[in-house]
Amino acid sequence: MKRNWLVIILFSLILSVTLLGCNQNENASTTNGELSVVTSFYPMYEFTQQVAGDRADVSLMVSAGEDAHHYEPSAQDVAGVSKADVFVYSSEEMEHWVESLLNTVENDNLVIARTADGVDLVDTESSDHAHAGEQNQESNGNMTIQGVADHYHTGDMIELTAELDEDVEYDHWHWYKRENADAEWEAVPNQGEAEFKHEASGESFKLRAVLFDDSHNEYAASESIEIVIDDHNGHHHENDEEDTHDRDQADSEESSQGNEHESVQSVEIVGLADHYHTGDVVTLEAELPEDVNYDHWHWYIRENEAEEWEALSDQGTSHFEYKTTGESFEVRAVLFDDNHNTYAESEPLSIVIDDHESHDPHIWLDPVLAQEQVNIIRDALIEADPDGKDIYEKNAEAFNEELQTLDQEYQDVLKDFENRAFVVQHQAFGYLAQRYNLEQIAIGGLSTEVEPSPSRIGEIADLVEEHNVPVIYYQQGANSAIAETVATETGTETAALYDLEVLSQELQDEDLGYVEAMRQNLKSLQLSIK
Repeated sequence: MKRNWLVIILFSLILSVTLLGCNQNENASTTNGELSVVTSFYPMYEFTQQVAGDRADVSLMVSAGEDAHHYEPSAQDVAGVSKADVFVYSSEEMEHWVESLLNTVENDNLVIARTADGVDLVDTESSDHAHAGEQNQESNGNMTIQGVADHYHTGDMIELTAELDEDVEYDHWHWYKRENADAEWEAVPNQGEAEFKHEASGESFKLRAVLFDDSHNEYAASESIEIVIDDHNGHHHENDEEDTHDRDQADSEESSQGNEHESVQSVEIVGLADHYHTGDVVTLEAELPEDVNYDHWHWYIRENEAEEWEALSDQGTSHFEYKTTGESFEVRAVLFDDNHNTYAESEPLSIVIDDHESHDPHIWLDPVLAQEQVNIIRDALIEADPDGKDIYEKNAEAFNEELQTLDQEYQDVLKDFENRAFVVQHQAFGYLAQRYNLEQIAIGGLSTEVEPSPSRIGEIADLVEEHNVPVIYYQQGANSAIAETVATETGTETAALYDLEVLSQELQDEDLGYVEAMRQNLKSLQLSIK
């Protein structure tokens, strides 16, 4: 009799385990019957939590300290989304990796919430000179280019001056070149003054100068001129010893690329940001593991691996500053000894230029547009879980009321201020500025690791003086040491602004949510906007 009872008990246990396993296989995406929701990065995570409440299991893909722009989903991420009921993200302009992720995911029942749907993205082209090489028919002043020679040789220094027929206060110059009439105008890097200095590189080209006003509108432009490069079938002037030396050295340096000799030391490059915008100044520093007496540095760039490395003529120290022109590129540093042999070199480093397809993706920093994002999340949860409709609607309404209150606070505090400009390291606050009639001024490319050169600090000081701003803002969570150095040199203060791209340690330690962080931003803005 005891044996029979033992058999019945064992059979019941086996049946229970079998049924439990079947239930888990049928609904692998849920835990204890909850809706499973995967969100991309922090704002999407909090908005979803606010709407879902206790009815869903909400997870975050881009965890603390990681960058949402250039995040690389793991195999575990793909598996998690494949098992989820809902996936929430903002836009492809912010999370570039989403498209490839969703192409990999195998989940026909997945409800996808793209929270930027229905939101008009802020166009940033007007502030980054996206079309600056094109002729503006309303230019105000006549401009000529002086100093053009009848021809140049490869290696010659082309020195020109753009002259206006009247004195103006504007000094925001750009120079553009193209090889022929069928090519696009391209900005010539590191040419931000009326004086143009550029080493001839072998091919003839067209050149023109453009002067922009303080609103980044084209004020004056020159006619295009022809720069003729004529090396007389490869025969250079015999007495051009300096140019010959430079070319021989360049050949020597080129041949040193890829030198695997064991005596070549390794160079570390610090100061790299996750991405830059067109017009930002990339600031890097080459560091050696030990002190050496050599100081003959060269920096090389190329667009991709298929291109040849090109030496930059104006980068002769361990400090690198380079104004971006719109295309991503690779950079490397090489240190030569006194005999022009390669002593140390770095690995190629990728400089990612990401203008978010000319749109600002930081929608969530506008409390009004954040409400639209909340509504899209609400509708996605209802689609995946119709039985929870009342809960999701109630939670979304409650959170949107908080956002409405936040919006009203911003309006009340900022409405009467006359000085409405603020200077930031990272160009993330376009939506916030547009909503409350503010002017965001970005110090593009200001590194959090490498101090800018005196000339760069001078440019920033001019910007600060021009707009009469007392504070430079850095992203909360970033190293503020460089911002503080710049602030000291320019006579300003520093303060933090939350862009909320990253779930920072401070947010976690102080248990700050979206609303609290945005209120901190409002307090910080009042230091500058008065």
